[in-house]
Amino acid sequence: MTDSADDKVPEPTSDQRPDPTVVDQDDTQSDSVTWSDVEAELFSQTPTGDRASQPQMLDQPPHNVLRTLDPSLPLVMVETAFLASAASLVFLVNYYFPIGPLLRLFFSIPISLTYLRWGSRAAWMGALVSGLLLSVLMGPARSILFVMPYGLLGVLLGVLWRRGATWIVSIGIGSIIGSLGFFFRIWLVSLLLGDDIWLYATTQTTDLLEWLFVKLGLLYQPTLALVQAAIVVMVILNNLVYLFVVHLVAWLLLDRLGNPIPRPPKWVQVLMDYE
Repeated sequence: MTDSADDKVPEPTSDQRPDPTVVDQDDTQSDSVTWSDVEAELFSQTPTGDRASQPQMLDQPPHNVLRTLDPSLPLVMVETAFLASAASLVFLVNYYFPIGPLLRLFFSIPISLTYLRWGSRAAWMGALVSGLLLSVLMGPARSILFVMPYGLLGVLLGVLWRRGATWIVSIGIGSIIGSLGFFFRIWLVSLLLGDDIWLYATTQTTDLLEWLFVKLGLLYQPTLALVQAAIVVMVILNNLVYLFVVHLVAWLLLDRLGNPIPRPPKWVQVLMDYE
């Protein structure tokens, strides 16, 4: 009996008891535990009130956080900036190195192309960026002369072309905007120079009409109302011809870029096919 009593194994004291938090290396090696399981276990043991302060799991983002952006947004920004800088560069080159009306045909086409590709917001931003860039390069006055009428005309043509307006409608409305831009330019330049440019235009038109009447054998002195009406008619005709050529250039150019505009009248198509 004494031997059996002596063979009893003494119970371990509190210092000798194994710590339940200590994990045996053999057990960790035998169990395949991933990091996602550890995060899930920690997140499940977190009290409800403290979960807002805990970092979210990588595979379970909150619903109110935007995970990804629209992949087309960078392309919109890049193309808008490129076309706006192209319009500004054409205007800058034409101002310092004028080669006739050739470059003037491309003032509004980049802004119109921006509208055809990306809509109204991108077109307005392109016109605004072009004005800001020209304001840095050439000064605020010349940047305003680009925005009005060419920037506004580019947005307007983009709207009409995207909605399928005929050439008669788009050329007519564009000519009105171009004519208003001409008179706005006279007013702004007269204000900046402190001189009346309209008076100078009236004088030149009066001399032209007198020469024309003499050639026609008419003994008639042109009145002020006739002279001003002649100025308005010449400005409108000039803008009609300008818008028609812009439409031809846009028709030939934008078709090749994958953004076609409405088809021209039949006689224009026959003429271009003949050429």
